[in-house]
Amino acid sequence: MSISEFAIPFRYKTDRSNPGRWLFSHSIHHWFIFLIAVIGTIGNAALAGLPAVQFGVVFSTLTSGSPNLEVIHRSVLIILISQVMRGLLQFGRNFGFEVLAQRMERDVRDEFYIALLGKSMTFHSLQSVGDLMARATNDIREVNFLFSPGINMVLGSINFLFIPLVIGAQINSALLIAPSIFIVAYFAYIAYYLKILQPVTSKVRRTFGIMNSRLAEAIDGVETVKAAAQEENEIQLFRQNIKAYRDASVEQGDIEARFIPLLMLALTLGFGLLHALFLFDAGTIPLANVISYFSALSLLGFPTNTSIHSYSQISLGIASARRLLAVMNAENNLDQNERGYARTMRGEVVFKNVSFSYEGHQAALRDINFRVHPGQTVAIVGQTGSGKTSLVRLINRTYDPTQGQVLIDGVDLRAWKLDALRNQISIIEQDIFLFSKSIYENIAFGKPGATREEVIRAAQSAQAHEFIMALEDGYDTVIGERGATLSGGQRQRIALARAFLTDPKILILDDSTSAIDSKTEDEIQKAIKIASEGRTTFIITHRLSQIRWSDLIIVMRKGTISEIGTHEELMQTSRVYRNLFIED
Repeated sequence: MSISEFAIPFRYKTDRSNPGRWLFSHSIHHWFIFLIAVIGTIGNAALAGLPAVQFGVVFSTLTSGSPNLEVIHRSVLIILISQVMRGLLQFGRNFGFEVLAQRMERDVRDEFYIALLGKSMTFHSLQSVGDLMARATNDIREVNFLFSPGINMVLGSINFLFIPLVIGAQINSALLIAPSIFIVAYFAYIAYYLKILQPVTSKVRRTFGIMNSRLAEAIDGVETVKAAAQEENEIQLFRQNIKAYRDASVEQGDIEARFIPLLMLALTLGFGLLHALFLFDAGTIPLANVISYFSALSLLGFPTNTSIHSYSQISLGIASARRLLAVMNAENNLDQNERGYARTMRGEVVFKNVSFSYEGHQAALRDINFRVHPGQTVAIVGQTGSGKTSLVRLINRTYDPTQGQVLIDGVDLRAWKLDALRNQISIIEQDIFLFSKSIYENIAFGKPGATREEVIRAAQSAQAHEFIMALEDGYDTVIGERGATLSGGQRQRIALARAFLTDPKILILDDSTSAIDSKTEDEIQKAIKIASEGRTTFIITHRLSQIRWSDLIIVMRKGTISEIGTHEELMQTSRVYRNLFIED
């Protein structure tokens, strides 16, 4: 079982050891609905055999020479009442399984979403968003279909297999031969059918995930695709994925088309009728019993015909459940640490012999050592790929060091309670993410209970209030997905306002003013200076205007600290530092 970073557990405990146990551990919490469905299933099948018996009674009466209308009327009444009751029981079966399926989809989707939010950034960095979306939507939907129509049709029809046995035994024990052979052969083939179907349905779900992953990447990067005039190439790549998914689906259909029980059913009906007629000819049973027996034998058609798709649906559902569990059970190295250190920060940050590497990659950071005192402003500079962003992502445990320790206020980050740690640290990254909500909701995201006055003050501090008020709906303006309707500078100012609102003890700015014009930058510099007072601030930047007033400057080069000191000290002692500004 993986360790979850996220603090909120699912509503009840589930068994994730395999798909069957996992689905059962969910469905057992809806036992009453399942019970209603099972009662409807058994009752529906039991009443389905009554017409077969009554057909024989009616035929016997009609061919007796002096038809007894009272017997016929009684048979008609029995058929009418039984089938009305059967309809109600069938409704209970379908209703029960449909409600169970919808509740299962709701609960599985809820648990999967909680598990996704609980995963570390190490996990998410290695995942395809499109594939995760395929699992979170279509695979979970397949779990719904597993119960209805899948299990609904299987359990609803399987009882019909035994009706010919019951009626045949009442007429003559010899009539058990045909249905018995069919039932044994049917279950043997179903076991084989599921065995050959399992890898194919897994391939169907996998190729769909790959197709969806490529689609999501193409849509997310559509600007890059168009800028490079690669539309035709992307279409060809997508067609390859479509073909793989189509081929897997056709392979599944090919297996379904060769469903042997259909042939077995025809042979059983023919042999059963011939056998019954032979017994009639021998004078062992009357003709009316031949009709009753063949009517009962015909009920084998329901489980046979529904099996083609219902077992395929179950196999697809199991394959989807397996894909969902693969994500939910993936190893997660971050721990919520509910009993960890949770005091108010002073803001001291210490790196001790820290090295870090992304999974499967070379070391991004090597042997990092420095100390930042509470309230200091630290500028981190260096060429692209020198490890600046990797360094600051260790401070709030987006990632954990591969070696060494990161300490805040003398306490190892692993010993901190995770939400207490992150609630006191705010990061504004270069790639600003905004939600498709109002500007007010985006600023208040980190502090949902914030008043409008608090949001406005934060926006004013970030120099965002003026452009927000110029919009048609002001703070109630709904922005597009990822803030696409705003300029880069506007997005960054909203992100700054969001950070100012939470009043963090440690503020990290990852090149957060790169898309802001010079005039606005000067205004924001004043806001950042005010915001940095009394809190520890890390600034990743290449702008000399931001670096000059930092208390400490860390120069990164190829994942190591090349130089460290104040601006004046480094200008005198560090050629690497001076070259950064000459190049700039």
